[in-house]
Amino acid sequence: MPVTSILAYAGAALAEIAGCFAFWAWLRLGKSALWIVPGTLSLLLFAWLLTLVDTSQAGRAYAAYGGIYITSALLWLWVVEGVTPDRWDLGGALLCLAGAAVILLGPHRA
Repeated sequence: MPVTSILAYAGAALAEIAGCFAFWAWLRLGKSALWIVPGTLSLLLFAWLLTLVDTSQAGRAYAAYGGIYITSALLWLWVVEGVTPDRWDLGGALLCLAGAAVILLGPHRA
């Protein structure tokens, strides 16, 4: 997989999680409604970054991204929220990453 795709997936995951967290902070943590401004910008960045993935099919890029997102969400849980993922979290993330690799790297007909 090209470095561009890896960076696009990593950036997209960070942008999506940060954008969604901004809305979470506003609606669930009682933060200012101004949090939706950077949240919306972050979600727009997320959508743009996914267009940089090296595949001609959007659905395949989105499907493979699922594994990256799950793993990134667990990193967010650990780094930002201070909750250490357990063995079930880690096992699930590994399964998802394996599935993402099969989807993205498999010898597809089209």
